[in-house]
Amino acid sequence: MPMQALTTIMAMTAGLVIGTARAAAEDDSRTVARLDVEFQAAVKANDVSTIERILHPDMILILGNGTVVTRAQLLQEAREHKVSYEQQDEVAGTQTVRLYGDTAVVTALLWVKALRNGTLLDKRVWFSDVYLRTPSGWRYAFGQASLNVAAPTPPAAPSQ
Repeated sequence: MPMQALTTIMAMTAGLVIGTARAAAEDDSRTVARLDVEFQAAVKANDVSTIERILHPDMILILGNGTVVTRAQLLQEAREHKVSYEQQDEVAGTQTVRLYGDTAVVTALLWVKALRNGTLLDKRVWFSDVYLRTPSGWRYAFGQASLNVAAPTPPAAPSQ
């Protein structure tokens, strides 16, 4: 086979591999983005089965005040309907998803408006949720939320 033909075949193969990897990463990014929005909706609805399906068995959440909340606590809170939500939604246009192999980090501004133990909550917090790829799909393994923010400020676009 002439060298020029071999070089062309190798370049086409490399392009196909790179294109396939890029498409897979975009699919993963969209999957995790949808999963995080689905999780927020499940919390809002106190949908225990969806929350349970999405959460990793070792999941923990650290709130802005330093409180550590376990998976079991999140599920129990949903079972008991301890919070009645009017809002539990990511603010449109604030979500970013970054992939690092089998780990994805979702960052967004979350608007929470709810009644908890007779107290009205109306706040916006930045959060980062970490998802891990598992044999059964992406699972939410770690979250951290800020304190209430006065005005929503979108994150800077990632440098590339």
